Amino acid sequence: MKINRALTSVLTLAVAAGLALAQDPPKKAPQKAPPASPAMETSAAIGGKSIAIKYSAPSVKGRKIFGGSGALQPDNTVWRAGANNATALHTDGDITIGNLNVPAGDYTLYVFLDPTGWQLAVSKQTGQWGINRDGSTTLDDSKAIGRTPMKMSKPAGLVETYKMTLAGEGKKGTLTLEWENTSASVAIAAK
Repeated sequence: MKINRALTSVLTLAVAAGLALAQDPPKKAPQKAPPASPAMETSAAIGGKSIAIKYSAPSVKGRKIFGGSGALQPDNTVWRAGANNATALHTDGDITIGNLNVPAGDYTLYVFLDPTGWQLAVSKQTGQWGINRDGSTTLDDSKAIGRTPMKMSKPAGLVETYKMTLAGEGKKGTLTLEWENTSASVAIAAK
């Protein structure tokens, strides 16, 4: 009797374990591919004022990015200084960017791709998508603070993924944009 009960218990446990193992394993949620142009941020304290820029960072991926025919961003066009939404600037205090006076607040940044020298545009318009599919800009000139020239140079090598860098020391700093074979920078200063 005791042997039958023990044998029945062992068989019951074996059947239960077998049924549990026979079930399909839990399905994993499908892995999302990373975004083609991931969200990035650069920030610095200049003259004790916090300045931050949020942008999306596209990659070259074998394409011609700037200038000439067939470029992703042809000459004499307006670029949103990144991908996806227009690039967002926030400053906690009044600053100058190049020759522009920028009060504390939120803005968007665009770049006029003039082949003789780029110009950074600062706009009071915020929250918009950067560039329309037809290549036209979402920049509303009536809301622009203005444009300021950028210093052009070439990086040491190909910059595969677009990068914006805010760097500062004391009351002065620099905003640098680098992508493909181009680097453009502009001075920033606390007021």
